[in-house]
This record gives sequence, C-alpha cells and structure tokens, in this order.
Amino acid sequence: MPASLPGMSVRLAGLLLPAFTPRRDGDLGIGDTRALKQWIDRCAANGIGFLQLLPLNETGGDDSPYNAISSVALEPLFLTMELGEIPGLEVADIEAAREELGEILHADSVNYPAVRKAKRTLLEKAWKRFHAGPGDVAFFRFQREEKAWLENYCIYRWLMDEAGGSEAWDYWPEPMQSVEGALAHLTARKAADGAGVDERLDYYAWVQWLCFLQWCSVREHADHKGVKLMGDIPIGVSRYSADVFFNREDFDLDWCGGAPPERMFKYDRFIQQWGQNWGIPLYRWDRMEAEDFPWWRQRISMLADIFHIFRIDHVLGFYRIYSFPWLPQRNAEFLDLTEDQAIELTGGPLPGWNPRPDDTPEHQAANRFDGDVRLRMVIEASHGAAVVGEDLGCVPEYVRPHLASLDVAGFRVPHWDADGEGHVIMPEDLPECSFATYATHDHDSLPAMWENFRALAADEEADDGERHGATNNLRLMAEFAGIEPDQPYDASVKEALFKALLDSRSRYAAIMITDLCDLTDRINSPGTVGPRNWSFRLPESLESVAEAELAKLRPWIHEAKRC
Repeated sequence: MPASLPGMSVRLAGLLLPAFTPRRDGDLGIGDTRALKQWIDRCAANGIGFLQLLPLNETGGDDSPYNAISSVALEPLFLTMELGEIPGLEVADIEAAREELGEILHADSVNYPAVRKAKRTLLEKAWKRFHAGPGDVAFFRFQREEKAWLENYCIYRWLMDEAGGSEAWDYWPEPMQSVEGALAHLTARKAADGAGVDERLDYYAWVQWLCFLQWCSVREHADHKGVKLMGDIPIGVSRYSADVFFNREDFDLDWCGGAPPERMFKYDRFIQQWGQNWGIPLYRWDRMEAEDFPWWRQRISMLADIFHIFRIDHVLGFYRIYSFPWLPQRNAEFLDLTEDQAIELTGGPLPGWNPRPDDTPEHQAANRFDGDVRLRMVIEASHGAAVVGEDLGCVPEYVRPHLASLDVAGFRVPHWDADGEGHVIMPEDLPECSFATYATHDHDSLPAMWENFRALAADEEADDGERHGATNNLRLMAEFAGIEPDQPYDASVKEALFKALLDSRSRYAAIMITDLCDLTDRINSPGTVGPRNWSFRLPESLESVAEAELAKLRPWIHEAKRC
C-alpha cells in the first residue's frame, strides 16, 4: 500500500511510551525530558513516526496522569535535573540527590514519594540561587503572558501548602474552602509577610516556566528528527484542581463522570453493578458554549504548542457521559444495594447518562449535535495539531461516522472489532481515518493478553462466558494476523501480529513499550489504586533489548510503507 493515497494522510507507526518509563544515565528514578529525547532519536532511526505519551499535567496525591490538579500546568517530576537545564542547580546538589535515592535509581518502578522529595529539594535549592540573582526576562515574560491560568494555579499550590499538601479543597480548613475565603486568607498572609508569600507564588510560576521550556525543547528536538509527539487530553479534570476550585460555575459538582457497568471487571463487584465512578465533575456545557469555550480553548492551545497529535481520552463524553450522583468516596455505601435502596440513599437520582441517553432517535440526534459543536471547537483550538478520539466502550452507532466526518481518527482494536458475521475486520479493510492498536495503557500487553486468552480458553473449570470470550478474542487476533490461535506466544506470533497492525489501512498503528519488549507488566489496572499503577519503568537489563527490538521493526515499517 502506498504511504499516501489521494485524499489520505501519511500513515504512521507509533510507540506508546509513558514519560515516567524510559531510563537514561543520570536520571533520578523516573523518566525525564532528556530521556524522551533519546527515545525520539531511537524512533527516528527505526522508522517510528510518532511517540505516544500519556497526559503530562501535574498530578495529585494518587499520581494518576488522568487526575491532574491543573488542566495546563505540567508535572515537575519529568524535569531533567542537570547543569544547563535548571538555572541555579549545582553539581553537588545532584550528587547529593543521587546518593540519597540510592537503589531507588535502579528500581523497576517509580518510587513517587522518594523521587518527588528529591526533585523538590533540588528545585528549592536552585530557586533560592535564582531568586537571589538578577532573574531572567524570559521568566518575567512567561508570568505575564500566561497569567490567565498561571496566577490561579500558583495560588492553588500555595493553598495546598497551607493545607498540609492536600489538593482536596473541600477538606481544607473551612474558611479556605470557598474562593472568597481562600483569597481573604491569602490577603491576610500577604499583609503579615508579603515578601514570603510572593516568593512562594513566584517559585511555583518558575517551576512551570522550566517545565514549558524543557517540553518545548523536546518538541523542537522531535521536529528536527522528524518524529511527531502525541499527547493525551482526559475528558475530565480532577474535582481537586485549580480549574474547578476557581471556576466552579463551569462545573456541576453534584455529578461525577464515569462509565456504565461492565461484566469484564469480574473482581470488582461495584463496577459490575454500578459502573466506574471516576469522580470528575461534569461540565456545564451550556455556560461554556455561551462564552465560546474559553477554558477548553486555553487547555488545548497550550498543549498544542508541545504536541503534533493529541488523543482525547473518552471522546464519547463529548456526546454524553455516564454519571454518578455521589463521589467515589461513597461507592462502598451503594455496593449490593437495590435501585430502590440507592434511590432512598441519594434522595432520588441514580447513575445514568447525562444529559440524555441514546434511547430514541431524537436523543441520538441531540447527542450527536452536542458532540459536533464541541469537537469542532477542539479542532479549531488545536492550531493544526491532529486529533485522535479514544472511542472505546459503549459506543453509539452515530459516533464513528461522525468522528470520520471531522477527520478525527477513532480507535480500532482488532479483537473488539468483528463484523456482523463474527469475523475480524481485516487489516486492509480498517478505515483510513483510524488508530489501530491491540491495547491501551489500561490493558494487558500483547504477550500477556495472548497467553491469558490461551489459558482461559483451555480452562475447563472457567466460567462458560469468560471461556467463550477468551476463545473468541484469540480467534479474532489470530485471524487478523493470518496465523493459528492454538500456539504459544513467541517471536513468530509477535512478528505476525506486528506486521498485520503495520500493514493495516489505518492512519496510525501503535504498539506499547511492553509489547515491544515482550513484557507482561501493566501500566495501569483500572478500578485499582496503588503503587503499581503509573509507575512502570523499563528494566535496566532491557535497554539494549529495546533497541534491538526497535531495529527489527524498521524493515516491517518500511515494507508497510509507513513512516
């Protein structure tokens, strides 16, 4: 197939690599911007056209990139802590941090508390020297030009410090829980120690300046190497964020977005019964639209300065979203309740689709219209960056045709994409405007998936439905790749699966770093919270293996006429 047909975009091969995952000599226990540049070089050398990242926004206490405390501010943990990268940093500072971290530097997962403490210490030392010096006109310009979001973000970070580090503003001291009370507290503290408060506010602005400097440098490096960066915009923003705290009129805090019940979560009775409660507040779309979506435009335009492509996580939420009338903290109260018992507990509402379900043609048309208005705004605000929509889950029939009409590539997962007769959609029949992959960060890696399906399909004691599902998934994957399903995962199976994905007609074809290196590690396990989520690091022993596996991809990408 030619790399580009009339009316078609160039077909790209991609690698999903979370920013916390790569290693380099001199990192501090987590991936950083310099490590990402090294991987951009590897991608460029082996025909990988785009590097897919997870959200880069600053996270809260659970370290989830999908639960950020700001829709714009970037995560400082990804800063490269080297001379020349951080003004005011000294060699002795870096050596002391490395000595303190010790074996954590070599661990197979990120130790967030330790790494956060070490990098915060380095930044504070560097800031003290920078603050005592003449400053930098570029920093002052950044403060002035980004004031629209930066000022509130810095105040919010300062308020978090005042509250002992917690972002959960509805648990702060009562006078600080309202915007008016929080600003009054800030004014009072400034009256007592204006220089001290201003120094802290400036510190947080300075850290963000460094973040944007380094990530813009990553973008420039990617441009130079001919590799595109793919970012990620979650459908929601954390309830505990500067955005929600200061702009509550734009959010409906009485409802939380999520996903409907799913039987596949066999070990989570709550999700099976009620669904996934993500805790993100709903948008007051009418209010946002009346003002021409300033919050969304700001959010997207800032990230478009870094990314060439961005994925909208759960793009289905632009049309309608499954919602809960209670916070996730209350989920246990509703476990195993009947609907009548739940109604008694909530005072009326139950989880359901907001603003309306897709139960009638009129409702479907209204939801499609809403999605059209919002997605056209996103495309306009993206300044030419390509938009991809993660449309997995409970997908209404109108969504995929609509996304295609806007040239927004939707996801295609082969074993979830059978035709009306139960056969897989073959590689050459996948739509051009699509993003083909075997999994996302929320799923098993390819080797784990294949072997889990094989084991479950052969387990005579397994639930009949689960056994049938595993057998069918394995059959569809094998059919897609043109191989037999009853064989263990090995180099030949891997090659067939990779080649089928790359040969597909889809505009984008992506594999995960765990697929590349034949690992069974999970990046995230939905419905769980813990140190194993969002912390996977490529083992040191596999650095050379990863490069060798990338080299194997190069001829396959060339044969598939991707770039």
